[in-house]
Amino acid sequence: MGNTTTNPLQQLIIERIQREGPITFAEYMRMALYEPGYGYYVSGAPKMGWEGDYFTSADVSTFFAHCMGRQLYTMWEKLKRPDRFLIVEEGAGRGQLAEGVRAWAQKEALDFLATLDYRVEDIRTGQDVLQDGSQTSPAVILSNELIDAFPVHIVEVRDGRLYEVYVDERDGRLYEVLSEPSSPEAGSYLDVYKIPWQTFEDGWRAEINLDALRWMEHTAQRIRKGFILTIDYGEKARELYTRHRRHGTLTSYFQHQVSERPLARPGAQDITAHVNFTALIDAARRHGLRVSRFTTQREWLESLGIRQELEQRRLQEFAEADTARATDRGQVALLQWYNLRQRVEVLTDPYGMGSFKVLILRR
Repeated sequence: MGNTTTNPLQQLIIERIQREGPITFAEYMRMALYEPGYGYYVSGAPKMGWEGDYFTSADVSTFFAHCMGRQLYTMWEKLKRPDRFLIVEEGAGRGQLAEGVRAWAQKEALDFLATLDYRVEDIRTGQDVLQDGSQTSPAVILSNELIDAFPVHIVEVRDGRLYEVYVDERDGRLYEVLSEPSSPEAGSYLDVYKIPWQTFEDGWRAEINLDALRWMEHTAQRIRKGFILTIDYGEKARELYTRHRRHGTLTSYFQHQVSERPLARPGAQDITAHVNFTALIDAARRHGLRVSRFTTQREWLESLGIRQELEQRRLQEFAEADTARATDRGQVALLQWYNLRQRVEVLTDPYGMGSFKVLILRR
């Protein structure tokens, strides 16, 4: 995982290592993604969407936002229809999900729309949308593909012991070195979730997301009465940290292509890792929340009527695909219908986005 070419951020990282010595992979990832003016998420052109390096469910189809609207409507009802329903979406990107939820409410639920106060928050810059002095606690805090981009520590098994991966430099080149875990928290993390790493082969690796625990602690404290809804790719701990997943889940994305070189192009590529949902659930319970639902995105979307909405759209907008298939208009309708149906398949694909996990917590 070395790199030979330098860019301005890489030069900053090298200078820091020269001053302070090797840094944890988590600290490298923090700089690569969030270093002010240089990091992947805080500089340059938009990274999300078809022109960027990755896309989210909200990019694929408005159906996702419509299902989210129905979910939020249900939560509003469970909270006895408050006059002001404050939603905070963290890591909202371009705000597409917020727009889609409002558009759904405008068409389907005007009573809900009248109470809706949907705000987007850029957690990556530390911006707080409630800086207006408001004492109102959010009714819902939601995130979609946020936690997977928090910086992670990487540990590796060698000779029955656990080491941590650090990033060092030599002659302008970044490379990995192993040393003792950087903190007791990192060193004992796998033991907390009863992962038998001592029995795993040499070279086995795992990512440890300590920031996710701090995020859940902070987020739980913001909810006095309401819900946390988070969607991301990941597993419960025992399914995530298996002996067969020898190289962990760390993945880099550059222009929609998977890269296995996270030390290449710091600041120019995305870096992510699967989320340990057991860690989120345990942290939430420690702060008084309970699990309302834990499921896959496929099951969640289907329970919120995505298939019914698709069929309704087919009958309302694409009838000519059946009644006038031999005509140009019919062929256009058929192609448009196929496109729409394919987008729903992408969102619900059990081997792709449909396998994302949906965690709903309630206080």
